[in-house]
Amino acid sequence: MDITPNLLASLTGGKVEGDGDIKIIGFGKIEEAGPGYVTFIANPKYTHYLASTEASAVIVNEDFEYEGEIRPTLIRVKDAYSALAELLTAFEASKPQPSGIESPVFIAPGVEIPDGAYIGAFSYIGEGVKLGKGVKIYPQVYLGKGCEIGDGSTLRAGVKVYEGCRIGSRCILHSGVVVGADGFGFAPKGEIYEKIPQIGNVIIEDDVEIGANTCIDRATFGHTVIGRGTKLDNLVQIAHNVEIGENNVFAAQTGIAGSTKIGHSNRVGGQCGFAGHIHVGDENEFGAQSGIPNNVGNRNRLIGYPAIDARQFAKNQVYLRRLQDFFNKQNNKK
Repeated sequence: MDITPNLLASLTGGKVEGDGDIKIIGFGKIEEAGPGYVTFIANPKYTHYLASTEASAVIVNEDFEYEGEIRPTLIRVKDAYSALAELLTAFEASKPQPSGIESPVFIAPGVEIPDGAYIGAFSYIGEGVKLGKGVKIYPQVYLGKGCEIGDGSTLRAGVKVYEGCRIGSRCILHSGVVVGADGFGFAPKGEIYEKIPQIGNVIIEDDVEIGANTCIDRATFGHTVIGRGTKLDNLVQIAHNVEIGENNVFAAQTGIAGSTKIGHSNRVGGQCGFAGHIHVGDENEFGAQSGIPNNVGNRNRLIGYPAIDARQFAKNQVYLRRLQDFFNKQNNKK
């Protein structure tokens, strides 16, 4: 089937302006895409590229306006970014998917490999592991004793899942993710620190995506929980007994200390730090590099260290920039 702007519009509920029968061969950035490629504009600061792009089609919002001449075909949709996500998902799904069991692998006796599953070379599938339909286990993955992986989940090369941890359906774990390593639990005993055994596990619910080299520690006892639909970027650290609710997003290098509970639909910028044993509510936004030492309610916009209301933070920055002028004026009065 030929891919055309008309087809893309039908898949996204959009409307075509221009030639709807151009053959589309791929996706590209608006500043780099050549003939036969489709691109998009979701951020107004890229609008000027319409004058120079070689792309054959551009996905834009319904209310998109441009005063100059428009050469590419436009596909107007309700939300250009969401439409692009839908199309890229469909494009990925159309690619051939790996299947079968490569060699060499270790699969413990009694472990059932469901139809449509893929087990990459040099993987280790431990005793009592349960695999869902269509799981994809890429090379060098380790699944410890009693792990469970839900239907349609993908574990990229080098993922390590310790014993007893559970991963839901349609999850994606990128290379280097470690699930279920010991929590950082040590009791001071004189001049030494005595290790506290970590006997809990990690539960990752459905539709979670975890970026490369992120670590999620097992609970001391009980569970460390990552809620349904939550997305973790690369290099995120989740400590023992943390409970994260549904549909949160955490950017890279964020760290959450032990036993902290975070609600639903929070958005967290990069390099944020959450203290241990605190409660964070729902629908909050945390700017990059924020430090959160105390409980937070619902629907706040916070930034800074310690994190404060974003509007107050902006005002404080203005005051700080004026401090030198203030001191100079005071010194001139003497």
